[in-house]
Amino acid sequence: MNIRKTKIPEVLLFEPKVFGDHRGFFLESYNQKSFEASGLKRNFVQDNHSRSVRNVVRGLHYQIGQPQGKLVRVVVGTIWDVAVDIRRSSPTFGQWVGEELSAENKCIFWIPEGFAHGFIVISDSADVLYKATDFYAPSGERSLLWNDPQLGIPWPLSGEPLLSQKDRTGISFNQAELFE
Repeated sequence: MNIRKTKIPEVLLFEPKVFGDHRGFFLESYNQKSFEASGLKRNFVQDNHSRSVRNVVRGLHYQIGQPQGKLVRVVVGTIWDVAVDIRRSSPTFGQWVGEELSAENKCIFWIPEGFAHGFIVISDSADVLYKATDFYAPSGERSLLWNDPQLGIPWPLSGEPLLSQKDRTGISFNQAELFE
């Protein structure tokens, strides 16, 4: 597995080895030894699966109290996935990184604890799978405003965004409860 650092060193892009022939393909979507070889040692406790249509924006989500690291991949379609560093003590505080994940490129995005996470679907639909390092905790759930001008994330929209009520009413970065 090839591991590539992004402009925020803790956020990684895993490019699995894909073995394909006329029958299809095989890849390891997660291998604990490969993951730990990158310097990460995490215990994943929950797997999630979402399906969304074009222009759905999900995020920017995070949890206070029970922060989740996420290992994200796409099995159908294409998304543009974003991680925002919301750790006040970090040298990359307030910065974000975005990566295209698709069923075609088979890349896997590691988003550590202390980051807000969101994505937009840029294909007709997308199925997104992700492993989480802690359980969903509704009382700690927070949502940053997806289009906060201070963050300046250039979402690749091809029309009006489709948003949940939670994402329409996200908190601005300046007013959000963040990590120290």
